[in-house]
Amino acid sequence: MSGLSKTWTQDTNRIHKAWKSRIHNLIQSPLPWRKINRQETNETSLLGESLETLLSQKRGQKAFRNFLKSKFCEENLDFWLACQEFKTFDSPEALTRAAASIYEEFVRAESPKQVNLDFHTKEIISQSLQQPGTSCFVVAQKKIYSLMENDFFPRFIQSEQ
Repeated sequence: MSGLSKTWTQDTNRIHKAWKSRIHNLIQSPLPWRKINRQETNETSLLGESLETLLSQKRGQKAFRNFLKSKFCEENLDFWLACQEFKTFDSPEALTRAAASIYEEFVRAESPKQVNLDFHTKEIISQSLQQPGTSCFVVAQKKIYSLMENDFFPRFIQSEQ
């Protein structure tokens, strides 16, 4: 086994152990809002597999949001979730209202929860607001997801929270 492969395997094992410990602590917590049943315990054990798995469950979203909040960057998750919901709208009126709302809250310069997007991506969104479709935020959402997956998720896994 090459040195790089061995290091990668050791890092993966360390992260896996840290995540198992984190899940165990969540399950054992005495706080009333953390009481879970056996089915939830089985679901919770899957949270560390990927960001996708984590975000697919309300409990995972809550834990990840708490972590992001402690890092002052929960707007990334809020934006991603808003984009997920945006994709479910089918009437042009609903799409227009939701697109304007998402733009004002997360994309516009000086917006209260502005996410970190490059100028080009912001311009594409701005132009698409005239007749927004369900793909209006796809590029931006992918960029924010990538940021969460490659930066925040690994730190979340390794954190003690």
